[in-house]
Amino acid sequence: MLGTDLMRAFSGRGQLTGLDIDELDITDENWCRARIGALSPDVIINAAAMTRVDDCESRAEEAFRVNALGAGNLAVAASDSGARLVHYSTDYVFDGRKQGPYVEEDPPSPLGVYGRSKLQGEHLVRARCLEHLIIRTAWLFGRHGPNFIRTILTAAHNGRQLKVVNDQFGSPTHTVDLADYSVRLMEAGGRGTYHVTNSGSCTWYELARFALDCVGMGSVSVKPVTTAEYPRPAPRPANSVLANARLLREGFPALRHWTEAVRDYLRQTANSE
Repeated sequence: MLGTDLMRAFSGRGQLTGLDIDELDITDENWCRARIGALSPDVIINAAAMTRVDDCESRAEEAFRVNALGAGNLAVAASDSGARLVHYSTDYVFDGRKQGPYVEEDPPSPLGVYGRSKLQGEHLVRARCLEHLIIRTAWLFGRHGPNFIRTILTAAHNGRQLKVVNDQFGSPTHTVDLADYSVRLMEAGGRGTYHVTNSGSCTWYELARFALDCVGMGSVSVKPVTTAEYPRPAPRPANSVLANARLLREGFPALRHWTEAVRDYLRQTANSE
């Protein structure tokens, strides 16, 4: 989902090579070093991750192999080739107990395997590649992959009863906006760690309700429930809102509000059908 929009966003900005898992397995260090050494890139962008958080709980070894070791392997390969590494991380590195949005300097404290594996990936990137840019983001949606909005609309079309959690807060983020801002950050010479999400925040219930209203399905019933009423294998942070504090400090404009991004996504989806 993100990779496809990154390919679009970087199109026309020099020679661009996109690699999927059959062309590069990031969990294989030798493969990473050989493939990247042959390409000799100026920049490596890692949008690969194991992101199904519930699966990560039952497949922890695989999650750490992809999200941590894989990121570390790319960092080594980037350092070897003199490339800058852009790596995507997550709101799940925080435990959600903070009152208010998380800034880049807040100490991470992940609750589950997914967050721990992504945090270890951050550590390996920082340790192994001096020239790095880590972008933490959250609640991604886009045209080119499964996402919460698509799941909700499909369930509503199929007449399923909808129950959605209303006590977890985050910042829904359009992969189009994230990809475009990644270009902007890179071209500005961004280094270190940034939070990049669409502006504003909501609960999953509020996101579901808004998306249904946007497509003329406002009459569909959605029952708000608590996290305790809807248990999942992986623990979720109650508050995973990311403040884009460093962006604003450095004079970058805020990303558009999540509601505008959702409307745009739904228009794009409707036009492509």
